[in-house]
Amino acid sequence: MAIISAPQLLVDGRLIGPAVVEVDAGVITAVRTSPTACTADRIDLAGGILSAGLVDLQVNGFAGTDLVGATPAQWRDVQLRLARTGVTSFLATYITAPIPDLVAGLGRAAAAQAAADTGAGSDGGVASRLLGVHLEGPFLSEQYHGAHDPRLMIDPTPAAVAELLSGPPGVLALVTLAPERPGALAAIEALRAAGVCVSIGHTAATAAQVTAAADAGARMVTHVFNAQRGLAHREPGVPGQGMADPRLSLGLICDLHHVSEVICSLVLRAALGGVLLVTDAIAATTMPAGRYLLGGVEVIVETDGGLPRRADGTIAGSALTLDAAVRNAVRCGASPAQALLAATATPAALLGRTDVGDLRVGAAADLVWWSDDLQVQRVWVGGRPIGQSVLA
Repeated sequence: MAIISAPQLLVDGRLIGPAVVEVDAGVITAVRTSPTACTADRIDLAGGILSAGLVDLQVNGFAGTDLVGATPAQWRDVQLRLARTGVTSFLATYITAPIPDLVAGLGRAAAAQAAADTGAGSDGGVASRLLGVHLEGPFLSEQYHGAHDPRLMIDPTPAAVAELLSGPPGVLALVTLAPERPGALAAIEALRAAGVCVSIGHTAATAAQVTAAADAGARMVTHVFNAQRGLAHREPGVPGQGMADPRLSLGLICDLHHVSEVICSLVLRAALGGVLLVTDAIAATTMPAGRYLLGGVEVIVETDGGLPRRADGTIAGSALTLDAAVRNAVRCGASPAQALLAATATPAALLGRTDVGDLRVGAAADLVWWSDDLQVQRVWVGGRPIGQSVLA
């Protein structure tokens, strides 16, 4: 057994401390504020906050790799590099493509999951957990296609949904769709029955259609305010209804470019169903300016850390890391606890995952130690710190 003590721990959405986390065989066995006897395997963290590892539900690519066409070695590299930013769990995201291509992509993700589970290609590194795949399309609105190819967008017919669900079991975790498309409400019900979470996005839906989607089982809005009917004083649109409906968590790209600082602040204060921070990261993330791929299509980043854009100027994902999104949320008025909650327990709960995203007994010992100014200091995955041996 090992013990990690910190001045503050994020537990159940609030900061407590000083407190300790006890870890055995990669799992949290206790979280306590009472004094604990010293052991040889005790780590005392000076300052800062200890939280669960970050959970990102929208990662298209990272560190030069576009996940839709990644090789096994590239999958592993992305998982290693994500862990260094505090992201210990994530969903690989594929944008709109023909359904056979998406199903093939699910197969490649399943292979990456299996390789991690069996330790194949083990290189001693600490790697982020691949929780599954987020399909952002193809059941989207041509009117709000964003960086997606509108020619590939289709209605969510029973046959199309069944074909997506024919992929490897347990890999498809989240589907973003436009609820105004014919057959969308039945598709939401079918996906939910299959254990797949559904999000509303790239959509011209009215507030009434957003409500109908939530009634059918949708539980998220994808990158709120981006690629959707906007907020107006007589028609709340997707953002307005999304903020007002406590059943819906709002995915927010808090890079202060996709959504301004003022509107980020509004969303963080107003969303009754809570906010979950996402990056929508593409291959350009952590890389210098240049040309990269998103869903196999070239995008351009003109300055280091700048916004990726298609040739026509359309924003195409981001170069944001989730730890930076946490700091930006605090800049927008969130408390550290609120910002960290939006990147840990809230996205994990959306997926129904109790094994990640929170410092609770029985959960994986996926941990991040933050400095007082919320810079990542150290990361553990399954009790294993980067560059060091497994905790007892």
